[in-house]
Amino acid sequence: MAWLKTLPYERKAWLILALTAFLLECCALYFQYGMGLEPCIMCIYQRTAVLGLLAAGLLGAVNPDNLGCRIVGFATWGISSIWGFQIAREHIAMQNTDDPFAFTCDRFPNFPEFMPLHEWLPNFFAATGDCGNIDWMFVGLSMPGWMEILFALYSALFIAVLGFHLFNLKKV
Repeated sequence: MAWLKTLPYERKAWLILALTAFLLECCALYFQYGMGLEPCIMCIYQRTAVLGLLAAGLLGAVNPDNLGCRIVGFATWGISSIWGFQIAREHIAMQNTDDPFAFTCDRFPNFPEFMPLHEWLPNFFAATGDCGNIDWMFVGLSMPGWMEILFALYSALFIAVLGFHLFNLKKV
């Protein structure tokens, strides 16, 4: 586990984070355009969290020896992975409830006014599906179930790498 201490200083590690997030975005676009599955608002928020992971990887890879790049990369990674996990859990709850009044599924994302991504890139950020629909399953899990697992892995890795990194800083 000693190799976890050195990961934040390695450009390759940050690029692997970015690459895995990029591949998840490619999968999302395949599901949307290749398979014809329409993303709901919760899907769009999870997609945005994955973009945050992609950005974290790229920010950390800019200069992993620079403390500022590592701090911004870690902060973006942590916020994106934990927020994505929470959104996926909420999406699962929406899909599993029998009460039709238990949740609302907005049609438009709640992005900041200065950055209306759904207007700038509607093919990527427009929500056209229903949050309660389960249109795809694999091994008994819906898409938000798989995203919950992936975000949990990203979060656990974030906590482990940051923890080892901070513990290593105290020894120096």
